[in-house]
Amino acid sequence: MKRDSGLDTAPRLRVASVNEKPVRTDGDYVLYWMIAARRTRWNFALQHAAAKSAELGKPLLVLEALRAGYPWASARLHRWVLDGMADNARRLARAKVTYFPYVEPEPDAGRGLLESLSAHACLVVTDEFPCFFLPRMVTAAAERLGVAMETVDSNGILPLRATSREYPTAYAFRRFLQKTLPDHLLDTPAEDPLADLGDGAAAKIPEDVRERWAKASPELLSGKDASLLARLSIDSSVPPVEARGGPRAGEAALQRFVGGDLGRYGEGHNHPDDDASSGLSPYLHFGHLSAAEAVHAVLRHEDWSPSALGEDRRGSRTGWWGTGESAESFLDELVTWRELGYVFCFHRPDDYHRWESLPDWARATMEEHAGDAREHVYSRDQFAESRTHDPLWNAAQRQLVREGRIHNYLRMLWGKKILEWSAHPRDALEVLIDLNNRYAVDGRNPNSYSGIFWVLGRFDRAWGPERPIFGKIRYMTSKNTARKVRLTEYLRRFGGADSPRGELAL
Repeated sequence: MKRDSGLDTAPRLRVASVNEKPVRTDGDYVLYWMIAARRTRWNFALQHAAAKSAELGKPLLVLEALRAGYPWASARLHRWVLDGMADNARRLARAKVTYFPYVEPEPDAGRGLLESLSAHACLVVTDEFPCFFLPRMVTAAAERLGVAMETVDSNGILPLRATSREYPTAYAFRRFLQKTLPDHLLDTPAEDPLADLGDGAAAKIPEDVRERWAKASPELLSGKDASLLARLSIDSSVPPVEARGGPRAGEAALQRFVGGDLGRYGEGHNHPDDDASSGLSPYLHFGHLSAAEAVHAVLRHEDWSPSALGEDRRGSRTGWWGTGESAESFLDELVTWRELGYVFCFHRPDDYHRWESLPDWARATMEEHAGDAREHVYSRDQFAESRTHDPLWNAAQRQLVREGRIHNYLRMLWGKKILEWSAHPRDALEVLIDLNNRYAVDGRNPNSYSGIFWVLGRFDRAWGPERPIFGKIRYMTSKNTARKVRLTEYLRRFGGADSPRGELAL
């Protein structure tokens, strides 16, 4: 199902030119600007850059930069990226590839770095990511450069350009996947795209670049001196989480999950006390782990072969992958639901994060009920500080602030209650986006926007009976949630002073 190594370029559907500048054969190196697939394995963009390096007979230079001025920049998010940069520095040193890790000490300090490096490059290869500020950043950079720039899609199992539109529901997208994915499922990136790169001379960082922009120090990348992170111009009020980021941690999490919790994922992942979720989302978001590697690990565990794929391709949630129940449930989340969000953002780049992108029926029903009386209305600060009347909601918010995540099932309830307790549904959307992107390690991602907007009707349908505030939007209550899932241990960990003793008093 995979190639261990090789210098084949990425599949054509995954590569796009973003300017009309020439490839300069007299350049000093091929430059890979690593911005989304922040890993050295299972990476189509790095594989493409390595293949171009071999084709042109030029060394490879990898630039991984971390801005200070991006929205919601914080010690939490920075630390996660820095963990990955430390891993990449070690791996690229062993591969004898020149690596330039750059961390902005303050906003805009890195302005001009990419242009200066590209002035000596044959071409620039970068990652395609259909969300957050990255698409605008790449477009703006491509216009300024004097050399060809190509983006490479290493986001998921299905190339984004294999689709022609966004899909309204997971069912509709699943039907498309079941018909289309077999043509792409075996076309995976090389496990080690640098294995056959050769032992030529390493790329040299131009002297003017080295003098103006200092490489990030090993001490900053390692995290051994926390004061170095504290000196950066970012939000220090959102501290790092206990878990560590980076490709090594992501691969270890994948191995633990496949070797342990995968078997109970189907029944257990909805129960907070069981905590059988994979924990892979933040590693996938920051590109520290490849979705292709995760799918391959699961299919290998299931002793799977392509002949196991089902013949019925009408969108059924079960039976198509030809694996066990738990593996199939996980693959539906990892491929169908995750890539549904990526495809939506790819085809709706200007409004995927806006109220106007919601289905007509959802906007209409919420606007119709916007004036309904609300028993509780909370401010953004009250939400952030877990100061509501609902102990289960408060526990979920405390987990988000403390761990940078919310248990998957409770995340749905968390969002529904913000809708119910906000003065207007548009206010709810603003709070959902801000809290998620500020605290969640896996925020600012197509998949997390899917979760936020699902709360308000995206990828869903109208439900009855029509209710105050919600209208025809799917309704959830803390009391019903407490009846469905096991919460005793969860409330012990995150309940705080408002957590009830014994039966959940809601």
